Amino acid sequence: MGSALLPDLGTEIVIPVCAVVGIVFSLFQWYLVSRVKVSSERGATSPSNNNKNGYGDCLIEEEEGINDQNVVAKCAEIQNAISEGATSFLFTEYQYVGIFMIAFAILIFLFLGSVEGFSTKGQPCTYNKEKMCKPALATAIFSTISFLLGAVTSVISGFLGMKIATYANARTTLEARKGVGKAFIVAFRSGAVMGFLLAANGLLVLYIAINLFKLYYGDDWEGLFEAITGYGLGGSSMALFGRVGGGIYTKAADVGADLVGKVERNIPEDDPRNPAVIADNVGDNVGDIAGMGSDLFGSYAESSCAALVVASISSFGIEHDFTSMCYPLLISSMGILVCLITTLFATDFFEIKAVKEIEPALKNQLIISTVLMTIGIAIVTWTCLPSSFTIFNFGTQKVVKNWELFLSVAVGLWAGLIIGFVTEYYTSNAYSPVQDVADSCRTGAATNVIFGLALGYKSVIIPIFAIAIAIFVSFSFAAMYGIAVAALGMLSTIATGLAIDAYGPISDNAGGIAEMAGMSHRIRERTDALDAAGNTTAAIGKGFAIGSAALVSLALFGAFVSRAAISTVDVLTPKVFIGLIVGAMLPYWFSAMTMKSVGSAALKMVEEVRRQFNTIPGLMEGLAKPDYATCVKISTDASIKEMIPPGALVMLTPLIVGIFFGVETLSGVLAGALVSGVQIAISASNTGGAWDNAKKYIEAGASEHARTLGPKGSEPHKAAVIGDTIGDPLKDTSGPSLNILIKLMAVESLVFAPFFATHGGILFKIF
Repeated sequence: MGSALLPDLGTEIVIPVCAVVGIVFSLFQWYLVSRVKVSSERGATSPSNNNKNGYGDCLIEEEEGINDQNVVAKCAEIQNAISEGATSFLFTEYQYVGIFMIAFAILIFLFLGSVEGFSTKGQPCTYNKEKMCKPALATAIFSTISFLLGAVTSVISGFLGMKIATYANARTTLEARKGVGKAFIVAFRSGAVMGFLLAANGLLVLYIAINLFKLYYGDDWEGLFEAITGYGLGGSSMALFGRVGGGIYTKAADVGADLVGKVERNIPEDDPRNPAVIADNVGDNVGDIAGMGSDLFGSYAESSCAALVVASISSFGIEHDFTSMCYPLLISSMGILVCLITTLFATDFFEIKAVKEIEPALKNQLIISTVLMTIGIAIVTWTCLPSSFTIFNFGTQKVVKNWELFLSVAVGLWAGLIIGFVTEYYTSNAYSPVQDVADSCRTGAATNVIFGLALGYKSVIIPIFAIAIAIFVSFSFAAMYGIAVAALGMLSTIATGLAIDAYGPISDNAGGIAEMAGMSHRIRERTDALDAAGNTTAAIGKGFAIGSAALVSLALFGAFVSRAAISTVDVLTPKVFIGLIVGAMLPYWFSAMTMKSVGSAALKMVEEVRRQFNTIPGLMEGLAKPDYATCVKISTDASIKEMIPPGALVMLTPLIVGIFFGVETLSGVLAGALVSGVQIAISASNTGGAWDNAKKYIEAGASEHARTLGPKGSEPHKAAVIGDTIGDPLKDTSGPSLNILIKLMAVESLVFAPFFATHGGILFKIF
């Protein structure tokens, strides 16, 4: 078979070093952001820099004679309010999630421990009956530990992301006074802090866990990596609550603020007179940032776990080739270095001087990282893998060459880029699909809704073909391992993807702060331009998350089928088919729950905002301050209460199906949920993104066509606002949460597979 060029010692050095480099780089970016002072000292905001990126520019306030100190103090005050709201919500959410985490950890231990009746005797290895492996009780204990590790890492990832975003929002606003290039750099650097911290933390914790578990497991790699799958389950289960809870919070506030503020009272977005405005800005941080962070961390953890499980029963694991075994982790390590170079292109190598350069700069990040990563994957593949090896393929060992594995990873990486660009085409107001949606607002909200829905359904076509080709190519080359590494390929540039994604909500907040602090309309124009680009990149980020979720869950499905010792999944058997049809229904049930939750929370918010406008004297005239705290409380209470039923649906389905109907029916449920969930997720997030940008297109009035539809407050604009409001829960709650549903059910089934295979299918055993 031959051996890899990189010795095992090299692997043991390279992986932690790359992770530490990522952490150091993110701290350095954070230091650069922190040099923008949110205080009124003169000159404090200008690092001594020779006019690069316009550091010597005078401020707009100085030209217009507005008192600078007041503006800065006001920005700091608003930033504090947003930060406090976000922190208190996350702490409340984590208390509930913490109880769930402990309960579920106990469940994992009891279920997996009972496979062999809690015996401490070793058992014969699944793939080599002569060798003795560690007892099932050990797997139960270590799976529980890795579940808790994954859960805690996921929570920390989300929390740190939120902290960084609330730290950077006012700094972005203040930098916008000097020019759009400055504000862009602050927002993008802050996004990079989150991206690199998350990618590096995920890698480091996983690597340390593997090495610590190895002290006990020794040569029993199959047991070791089976126990590690708990890491992915922990990551995703926390992400589910973060995404659903955060999504309900942000959209309840957003819908409430928009309907009463913009449609009924005709005041601008983020107007300080609007009582829901602070809750709306808090929501951007807890939903889009903390939720997205946990979500992508979950995808990353699961695709690594799926690849490691399959590798442990292939020649890598059987021959104890540590470097080849760590191939998934080495790809992620290379990804951190590639993203580091890519980030410098946006912040240091090129300078943004005009508004129209923002979106291309963000798109170039995707292209540069993909091209560099392709070279990176080639280097990793040729140095870390033997020239040929065998991969486990449903009971047989398939001979694979190293170039075939390279192509499997690369096809995932490039499929991600294609999905990103198709998403951008359908959600950016620079292209005809969104402009057509905006144009349909001439005849009112109904036609806007029809056009928007059609756009969403149509936007599914190319991404699905891209995913299908990636699956076919990677599976043909390297069976289920190929699909797992294709998912890792798509996620290998996660640091850049997250930087671009977190940039959006930070810019959105910056615009809100500019409006509330009463800054010049020219500054608001700059932050709006940053925000419009951020909207599109957020849609691209969601596209990546959904595409990678499809591949990850298919890889986990393959690992589950192997673990549960199912030889074939036959759709024609009634056991499997009933699972398939029920599984395909689950994303609809889940979406119904999350949409209705947003609707009922928004209803309370609308009533409260109306009450304040009607009962607080002088509020519309700007003489009295609204009661922001009540609106924040409504959003918090509603989202905590409403996140539990959808969460329970996803977490309990695999357990109920596995215990009562057995592994064949469960394999049908997983396949059905994957197939229908991906379609709904893509169409929901693109429909919502298109409606949002159609509204922004009319508001900005940048082209002749847009000016015929505007200005703000016109009938077409009101129709666009209604479309945007309907799209809010689609793009920020239901759509993004669905990709967690697909992955989480698959990884949960994988973790509990030994239990289901031994004790599952009670109903079929009775009858």
